[in-house]
Amino acid sequence: MPQPAGRGSFDMQVPTRRSERRPQAKPDPYLTASKLKEIKENLERLKSLSRPRAAEEVRRQALDGDFSENAGYQLAKGRLRGINRRIDELEKQVREAVVIEGGRRSGRVEIGSRVKLAMGGKEKTYTILGSAETDPERLIISHLSPLGAALLCRGVNEEISLILAKKEVKVKILEIT
Repeated sequence: MPQPAGRGSFDMQVPTRRSERRPQAKPDPYLTASKLKEIKENLERLKSLSRPRAAEEVRRQALDGDFSENAGYQLAKGRLRGINRRIDELEKQVREAVVIEGGRRSGRVEIGSRVKLAMGGKEKTYTILGSAETDPERLIISHLSPLGAALLCRGVNEEISLILAKKEVKVKILEIT
């Protein structure tokens, strides 16, 4: 029986790695100076310690011969590939970083602001930072979160209502620092 055009028995699909299949989300560029320093230190550690160790392991495993059936070699190459990919990601993050500068008193909520809010009869003070530094337990929220995004560019005594956990919540800005 004839094959349809372009669907011959010798056509193959080129395999792709899982990491190559999913689109990479662009990291949030907003970072505090301390977070940027932490990322740079991690990058330096990867370059000076992790990558040389992984490369040495690849060389050591390569001495065992046949690469196609050498599981240790394949694992070592995978680890090295992962380290190189992480180095690339961190270098890009450092290049594109926008450092959050606190203390700008514009009278409006900005990234880096501490905002005292009245919500549901309670008062809470949130810090609004980039998504790489969120910590809900310490009341540090992202400017991309529903609450953080709703607060941006608002002033003292402004009231907003938003839907959180499928409930409408009224929020009043009491203070911005």
